[in-house]
Amino acid sequence: MMTRTTPDAPASPSNATADRTVLPAPVNGYRGIWYALGYVYEHGDKYSGGLGTYTADHVPMAVYAPAVKKTFFTYGGTTGETQRQLVIMVSYYDHARHEIPRPVALHTDIGVDDPHDNATLHIDADGHIWIFKSGRALMRPGIIYKSRAPYSIEAFENVSQQEFTYPQAWPVDGDGWLMLFTKYRHAQPPHLHRELYWKTSRDGRGWSADTKLAGFGGHYQVSARAGRRIGTFFNWHPGGDNDRRTNIYYAQTDDFGKTWTNVAGKPLALPLPGPVNDALVEDLQSHGRLAYTSDLNFDETGAPVLLFVTSSAAEPGPRGEPREWTTLHWRDGAWRRRVVTTTGHNYDMGSLYVHGKKWGIVAPSERGPQAPWAGGEMALWVSPDEGATWKRDVQITKNSLYNHSYARRPIGATDPFYSFWADGDPTRMSRSHLYFCDSTGRNVWRLPYNMDAATAKPEKIRT
Repeated sequence: MMTRTTPDAPASPSNATADRTVLPAPVNGYRGIWYALGYVYEHGDKYSGGLGTYTADHVPMAVYAPAVKKTFFTYGGTTGETQRQLVIMVSYYDHARHEIPRPVALHTDIGVDDPHDNATLHIDADGHIWIFKSGRALMRPGIIYKSRAPYSIEAFENVSQQEFTYPQAWPVDGDGWLMLFTKYRHAQPPHLHRELYWKTSRDGRGWSADTKLAGFGGHYQVSARAGRRIGTFFNWHPGGDNDRRTNIYYAQTDDFGKTWTNVAGKPLALPLPGPVNDALVEDLQSHGRLAYTSDLNFDETGAPVLLFVTSSAAEPGPRGEPREWTTLHWRDGAWRRRVVTTTGHNYDMGSLYVHGKKWGIVAPSERGPQAPWAGGEMALWVSPDEGATWKRDVQITKNSLYNHSYARRPIGATDPFYSFWADGDPTRMSRSHLYFCDSTGRNVWRLPYNMDAATAKPEKIRT
């Protein structure tokens, strides 16, 4: 017998029947989760607001499926406007019909309101939707779900429960899955090491042993894939203190994890031994700068391009200025560093788009209604010359009620679902809507907070 969850009676952590089938319940609207970390400084919380598409370490959260002309996506939702219960939501945008169905509630942990538990999503070669729900240290397990049918969100199998946080799983043709993820280990009190690991699987069910990539203090990472190449870049937390995060490192594998190298192809001895190693790209610690990772992409030659924010302080406000959107591009045997623009908060996360020599960034770089709290107004920045020069092409959102944050890039991003994100008032609990825009940044849609039919057209809010 199979069961169906309901949004008013959310499922338990292992919400599967004896045959491990989960029938997620449709929900009458797109309602993002609101969250506040609670580390409040003179100029606001460390981060807060509408965090349905949080964190930068949840990669990817959306994938375009050309076979069915749909973009499938996941986000952190909730059960109602005044609720903070986290629900892992799954849905899709139908490009042919320009409509969206009711999203489905795949997973709920009773009492969990933390979007660190958000999920990632990918699609295998047969069209099955895979959801990797993040765990949280040893408190809650990571969970893997697989759709019962290709390109369908009506039924899933609860495949397994494992220890992983910030899952970043990449399918590689002919080999299977390579997952990069984080484990928490005790460091100097009161801190925890965020150690980086990877493992592989032929079928997503049986996995190799966890292999440590780096754990010399703590790290946050963002990864990406180009063909058979999987790359990751990450920072370092001296003493396990993530408020001291600094430096930039890069590692890659072209052979499904058999060997890892730096960007120049030099093999790396794993786990990396300490802060000075062959994966080091930029020494920010010696300049008193912090690093907040955003996105990783590859140019047409397969060379990596890194996007991150640098800052002078962990807390919001003027002490952290200048906060700079920065790119690093491996070109002609060297890293080319460019500053794109400044931003108002360390957690103003954005996404990087690479189309030949023309690059773009969608990010909340403009002052929002709740400045200087996290997020702001979304803007599209463009470069015609591989990041050598940048200009703001268009301000995507204007005169908003709430700050927008965490712009996410779908794999295979296809108009009009080119970038998606959430909004919310970071100063107090509020509604959180979901949005998407096209590649021009001039056409923006909002997903309906309430739905009275099985499908709906997104609401256009700007042309």
